[in-house]
Amino acid sequence: MQRYDVIIAGGGPAGSTAATLLAQYGHKVLILEKDQHPKFHIGESMMPLIEPVMNRLELDWGKGNLKKMGADFIHEPSGRSLFLPLMGKYQTYQIERSSFDHRMYNNAIAHGVEAYQNIKVTDVVIDERGVRVSTSGGDFEGRYFIDATGRSALMGRKFRKVKRLENFGRYALYQHYQLTDNPAVEAIFSTGNVKILLVDVGWLWIIPLIGKKLSVGLVVQKQSKFDVSKQQILKQYLDDSPLLTSLLDNSEVILPVQAEADFSYINQRRYGARYACCGDAAGFLDPVFSSGFFFAVKTAELIADRLHQGFLKGQEADSKLHAEDDYLYKTGFNTMWLLIDRFYRSSLVENLIFEFDRHERIKDEITALLAGDLWSDDNLFQQGLLKGRRAAIL
Repeated sequence: MQRYDVIIAGGGPAGSTAATLLAQYGHKVLILEKDQHPKFHIGESMMPLIEPVMNRLELDWGKGNLKKMGADFIHEPSGRSLFLPLMGKYQTYQIERSSFDHRMYNNAIAHGVEAYQNIKVTDVVIDERGVRVSTSGGDFEGRYFIDATGRSALMGRKFRKVKRLENFGRYALYQHYQLTDNPAVEAIFSTGNVKILLVDVGWLWIIPLIGKKLSVGLVVQKQSKFDVSKQQILKQYLDDSPLLTSLLDNSEVILPVQAEADFSYINQRRYGARYACCGDAAGFLDPVFSSGFFFAVKTAELIADRLHQGFLKGQEADSKLHAEDDYLYKTGFNTMWLLIDRFYRSSLVENLIFEFDRHERIKDEITALLAGDLWSDDNLFQQGLLKGRRAAIL
C-alpha cells in the first residue's frame, strides 16, 4: 500500500490550499474528494486578505472574477445606506465558486499533489505509527490527516464535538439570474459591490458575478409563520425590493431556488495527534460578512505551515502541534462571531453602521475586520468585542 506524508479529505478551497502549500514544501500529499469538480457552492463574495494566500498558491486572484470595491448596507424603506470600502493594499473579487474551486483543485495537482474525485472518506484510524483512512475506494495510509470535509465536519462529528451556534440565520434561500442590460445593472456591475438589504425577517444579499450573472439570497433569522413555500417566500421579498425589481427586470433564472439551513456551528475538537481540521470542518459562521472562504484558506495555510515545521522536527504526532495557531483561529472566529451577534441582536447596522459619520475610528476598525484583518494589536473595537464577551472563546 502506497504511503503518503499527508492525506487530505476534501478538495474544496481549504483542502486544495493545504495540499498546495505542503506540496510546495516537498511533502507527498493525497487529496480525496467525495464529489466531482466543477461543483456548485454558495459563498461568492470574498475578503481582501485572501489575496496573500492566493499569491502563495501562485494563483491569479483576479482571472475570470469580478472586481469588488466594497459592501453596501441598505435599508430601502427608510432610504438609509452606507458604503464600506474594502479596496486598499489588497484587491478583492466576487467569485463564481464552481469554476474557482475547480481551479484551486487543479492548481494543487499542478504542484504535484495526487488527487482523486468521487471517493468518500468513511473513517480515520490514528495510532502512534500513523493514520489509516478508509474510503469508498479502499484504504490509504499516511503520517498525517487533514479534515477539509466542509460542513460534513468528519472528525468533529466522529468525536461528537460539533456545537451549533444559536441566534443567527435559521436558513437561506437563494437563486442565480442572468441579467439583461439596464441602468440598475450597469450601476451594480460598475463597482462589483456586494449589497446587504435589511428586511424584517433578516437580510438579503445581492452579489454580481462575471458575465452579468447575479446571486441573490434571503437569510431568515427571525421567527416567522410563513404559510407559503420557500420559493414563494423568496419571491415575496424580491418583489418587495425596488432595487431587485430593477435588477431582475427581464432576467432569466439560471439556478432555481436552493435552500440551506443550520449553517452556524463550531467544531470544539479541531486538532489532535496526527490530525487537524481546516475550513468549514473547523467551524462555519452565518454568511452575512462573507467570512467562510477566508477562514477556509487561512486555517489551511496555518495548518500547512505548522505541519511542515512538525515534520522537520519529527513532531507531527504531537497532540499540541497546532495549539498556538488554534488560538489565532479562535481570536478571528470569535471576533466574527461577536460581530455577527451584534448585527442580529444589537441592531449593529441601525445603531452604529448608519451613524458612521459620527464614528470615523470605529468605521475604519469595523471595515478592517470585514477585510479580514482579524489579528491587529490596535483595533480597539475588536478588543472591546472580545473583552466584553470572554465566554465566547471556544
